[in-house]
Amino acid sequence: MDRGAPILIRIYKEENTLEVWKQQRTGKFALLKSFPICKFSGKLGPKIVQGDHQAPEGFYDITPEQMNPNSSQYLSFNIGFPNVFDRSLGRTGSFLMVHGGCRSVGCYAMTDYQMEEIYGLVDEAFKGGQDRIQLAAFPFQMTSQNLTRHADDPNAPFWEMLKSGDDAFFATGQPPSVAVCDQRYVFNRMVTDDFDPNAPCPPSVTTNVAKVRQSPAKLVSLGSYPR
Repeated sequence: MDRGAPILIRIYKEENTLEVWKQQRTGKFALLKSFPICKFSGKLGPKIVQGDHQAPEGFYDITPEQMNPNSSQYLSFNIGFPNVFDRSLGRTGSFLMVHGGCRSVGCYAMTDYQMEEIYGLVDEAFKGGQDRIQLAAFPFQMTSQNLTRHADDPNAPFWEMLKSGDDAFFATGQPPSVAVCDQRYVFNRMVTDDFDPNAPCPPSVTTNVAKVRQSPAKLVSLGSYPR
């Protein structure tokens, strides 16, 4: 891996883990380091409204403007909540961060020592030319077994949708392209244009989603695979 190569951040609440993945010279991403999350507030499930103390779940982008070297929590970067998907559902909240200090009210808090290393990796990627870094936050490792274990949870359909993006990443070794239509995430080969997040998905997307639901084998043709 080149020092300034692009990175990707992946978070798992149940496993209490923040992972930094980095692009190899082959173009694919590999796990660079895992960090135990010092603290996150709330429980499994997405953030819905300002003040619910939930740490967000979903696909977010970090840009250089979201970096805060003068944070009251040692160092921090804003994860970008609410994103287009969240806003399409009327979800509210602000200043949701990954930060040091090991205290959380809706954020993902690390120790100061961990945050110094994570912040440095993000900063190096930006200096190397990456214009935005994808952060994917999940309730747990997105295996079929874990989804079955949580099948009765009201958030299960949302987590199934997140799994599609997770599968896309592991199938290609690269962060999936993400868009929103019909108030849901769509990924990779279904992402061909900017969509209206509140309007019905284009026919091509609707057709592809239907094929995936009918036959898990079709996931491979969409840049995903069952895990």
